[in-house]
Amino acid sequence: MTAKLRNMTSLYIFKGDKVLLLYRQGSRVVNDMWIGSAGGHFEPEELNDAKACVLRELNEELELAEKDLSHLALRYVTLRRCNGEIRQNYYFFADLKDEVDVNFHSNEGISRWFDLSELNSLEMPFTSKYVVKHYLEIGCKNHDIYAGIADGEKIVFVNMPEF
Repeated sequence: MTAKLRNMTSLYIFKGDKVLLLYRQGSRVVNDMWIGSAGGHFEPEELNDAKACVLRELNEELELAEKDLSHLALRYVTLRRCNGEIRQNYYFFADLKDEVDVNFHSNEGISRWFDLSELNSLEMPFTSKYVVKHYLEIGCKNHDIYAGIADGEKIVFVNMPEF
């Protein structure tokens, strides 16, 4: 039985028709792949606050704050069993404000802006690739939050309404 949990956040920052991605290097979980602009593991005090985690990671990795973004929103929560643990990922999306410099240096790897048309060809973690694909096809057209379950072949997404 899998009882260990790994809680992580990821943030995708957009500027027009481009998205900032990080080529993560030296990570114990995801290495030598393109991932979100910033993100990482929850600290114990953040366990019930995914936004606090993603904002801390944003500051640590890109030296940005919430004031530098617009439309910051949690859009996806995914679950995947991997290496004896359940990985819970909280995916946030935001736009970089016009007045913020677009040249970033991350202490976690290489940051680079990509045209949205380039994303399908990039090496990404399993869950991230499906989240990005779903967001570009469906999620970017609404403000819904989606839950996604990895079934080994794909991610099955459902709208997660509040009721």
